[in-house]
Amino acid sequence: MMLTTLSVSGRELALALLLITALIFSLIALTRNYLKQKSQQHLQAGKSKLRLAKYPEVDVFRMSGTFFTTALMSALLLTVLAFNWTTYEEDLYIPEDAGSFDEEIELIPRTEAERKEPPPPPPPPPAIEVSDEILEEDEPLFEDIYIDSDDEITASKESALPPPPPPPPPAPVEDESPLIFVEKMPRFPGCENIRNKEEREICAQNEMLKFIYKNIDYPTIAIDSGVEGTVVIRFVVEKDGSIANAEIVRDIGAGCGKEALRVVKMMPKWIPGKQSGQPVRVLFNLPVKFELK
Repeated sequence: MMLTTLSVSGRELALALLLITALIFSLIALTRNYLKQKSQQHLQAGKSKLRLAKYPEVDVFRMSGTFFTTALMSALLLTVLAFNWTTYEEDLYIPEDAGSFDEEIELIPRTEAERKEPPPPPPPPPAIEVSDEILEEDEPLFEDIYIDSDDEITASKESALPPPPPPPPPAPVEDESPLIFVEKMPRFPGCENIRNKEEREICAQNEMLKFIYKNIDYPTIAIDSGVEGTVVIRFVVEKDGSIANAEIVRDIGAGCGKEALRVVKMMPKWIPGKQSGQPVRVLFNLPVKFELK
């Protein structure tokens, strides 16, 4: 009955294994030391030839029963501990509705392109005045361009090659401003083996919450002051999934915003968002809820 209710953690199992190993090595060392002392005593007495039948004190085979019993008990103890090895889930407290926005803090930030003021309209084209006067055209002048064989031909500056055409204008730079909504939103890693889209997103959300509340430390000043609430961190998930430009959008004070920002910067690379099959930069708002137990 005691064996069925026995539970051993991994740390306790490793400690027991080290203890048994140390006892076995200690037993071997003590036995060798005992036999060595007995051998020296017989040699000092002038009995250089030792025979097992004549000197039973140095007969190692008479200790085989003790060694066998010790090995059997050690193996039995390790087997019992291995069968009762129990893994415990970490006691992780995740507040209810963590990772969801409240209505009062649900803000959709503008992108960098939207923050820029629109350029001023172009100036109107100049007005063209139509005149009723008829311009007098000059009579064309005809120049004799006949060349005689005796005439000396000199190169004219006007006959020089025309200058090369100007280089083409540079290609327009693509707008690298992060997007807010894309076809495939970025997600926290760890659930790539799940095929169902909805289950994969739920799993990624849970893995992200586990990472946050496993690494977050509720500030002591916030605990003493009873500060609770939701902090909002904004960051950009780059094309390679890395986290960049993390900043505090909403803070509740007492060091909670800085702590949430620290944990966000510790995050591993996400699965990047995609638009038309291509990875893109995505702006992400993450609420972190601080709640005292």
